[in-house]
Amino acid sequence: MPTSKPYLIGAGVAVAAALAALASYTATKPAEPGTSVVAEQRSAGGVHPELEAYARRDAKDPLAVGRADAPVVLIEYADFQCGYCGKFARDTEPALIDKYVRDGTLRIEWRNFPIFGEPSEGAARASWAAGQQGRFWQFHKAAYAEGAKEKGFGKERLLALGREAGVPDLDRFGRDLESEAARRAVAKDQEQAYALGATSTPSFLVNGRPIAGAQPMETFTDAIEAAKREAGR
Repeated sequence: MPTSKPYLIGAGVAVAAALAALASYTATKPAEPGTSVVAEQRSAGGVHPELEAYARRDAKDPLAVGRADAPVVLIEYADFQCGYCGKFARDTEPALIDKYVRDGTLRIEWRNFPIFGEPSEGAARASWAAGQQGRFWQFHKAAYAEGAKEKGFGKERLLALGREAGVPDLDRFGRDLESEAARRAVAKDQEQAYALGATSTPSFLVNGRPIAGAQPMETFTDAIEAAKREAGR
């Protein structure tokens, strides 16, 4: 990983502090019924539209789903060993795709943010490698299936997940996941998360709104609807 980290200035400093503080409390705990993390973030000055620039909007990005010109971009920083990341992947993300991605409102961009050591690093590189053959989201689904992380993310297990994901060239997949290109791609995502002040997974940005933790569906729909209104859609 590069030793230098980009630093945010102005409003970016505020969002880094807000996200770090919020994450320290909520990243491993869903919100209590009746509470609104978005409302809390608004009251704390947590909406920073200038951070929309963190969205890559690359139509060829294999680690993204949805139109590149969608009015709302949700950026997800996550670790494949994170239980609450898995909860979001299984329970919330498919519903967001059905509700917002399919109608062109939302784009979801994945950022690998491995924070639990080498197994997480390996899984992150493997997800990137699967993406090089157009099978990132299939790998994502397999790696976040119930009980998947308990089987570990050693090399043979990663190859098995690649096979389960339907990666067409497993030999290339094995080479790619150990490549310097994979390490650079994962490090780039990590640096972005650290620059935002994220310390826990999952962490999110929705058009500049920080959301920490596997929050209820309502938290994400509130943020998406607000961002959609602000975009004039």
